[in-house]
Amino acid sequence: MDSNIKAAIVFGAAIAVGVSVLAVVFASLDEEMPMRGPQEVDAPVPARPDNPAPGLVGIAHYINTTPEALAEEIDGSVVMYDIWTYSCINCVRTLPYITSWHEKYADDGLLIIGVHSPEFEFEKDLANVERAVQKHGITYPVVMDNDMDTWKAFENRYWPRKYIADHEGNIRYDHIGEGDYENTERVIQALLSERADALGMAEMPETGTVDIAEYENEGRTRELYFGYAFAYGRNQLGAPEGFAPGQDVSYAEPGPLRNDHFYPVGTWTNLEGSMRLVSDSGRVLLPYHAKQVNIVAGSAAPASLEVLLDGEPIGPADAGSDVSGGVAEVGEHGLYNIVSSEESGRRTLELRASGGFEIFTFTFG
Repeated sequence: MDSNIKAAIVFGAAIAVGVSVLAVVFASLDEEMPMRGPQEVDAPVPARPDNPAPGLVGIAHYINTTPEALAEEIDGSVVMYDIWTYSCINCVRTLPYITSWHEKYADDGLLIIGVHSPEFEFEKDLANVERAVQKHGITYPVVMDNDMDTWKAFENRYWPRKYIADHEGNIRYDHIGEGDYENTERVIQALLSERADALGMAEMPETGTVDIAEYENEGRTRELYFGYAFAYGRNQLGAPEGFAPGQDVSYAEPGPLRNDHFYPVGTWTNLEGSMRLVSDSGRVLLPYHAKQVNIVAGSAAPASLEVLLDGEPIGPADAGSDVSGGVAEVGEHGLYNIVSSEESGRRTLELRASGGFEIFTFTFG
């Protein structure tokens, strides 16, 4: 065989092997990377004896309940397992529906369990979660799944996610992300009717669904991560200096800004889940498209974060709920609403911070 042909065959085989290896690697990464966002995928699971809901395992803390009381409540109830975390805006937007369902159906046999599976270290703190539970008016049981053991038992990869089990403990419904609230409530009603029939109770009365306006905003910028570990495979850091894991990086004034990329200015420590400002002052620039902009952030000492929109101090018409007079007071780590405009559009946000400010993500609505 001609040597050139042999070389071509060997080269082609090498490419094929390389592509196969890369496909396996990327598939593996995808399996390990948890996601949060506005996915709206339903996968109803038929009732059958071999589809029981997994147990709650590895729970660090119980809020609004005790282990003994919760085990007793689960037995014979229709149970919604809501997997969430308090700094996730997609999770937060589902809570008005979930708390309404608790108020409406708890006496009819519905038990809602908030499975708090943290994305960031500060979300493992009991006091932080208790504050979030109080803030959002959650009175149903919440369990803190700090080591993600229950998350793994459900083979979950998303925030938020809702599983509903019937009164015999079989999972009958599975929904990822926001949305589909009317259908979810209809499932609750149907499973409560099944329970009432099985237990010889009075039939569930005909009822409508809760009337809460659903948040809509198409075409918004996707969530942006500042931590080098979280940004892997979804890196929107626009600065040419890039990430330097575990190091302090001096980011220069940027040139032209790319849409949906963020640009730190100043010296920032690159951490696994965040960036922390170590220079006396610094900035973050972001061209985005959305109505709302939220940050997951905190500060070693309470700090005033100046907010500018399109080069000017943000005005009342666009200021988020955590901004007053163009300034957000940032202290404890959590979710801060920075921009809340009437209409979705392409804008440029600038944050001016002092040393000690730490930012984890931008999220949008």
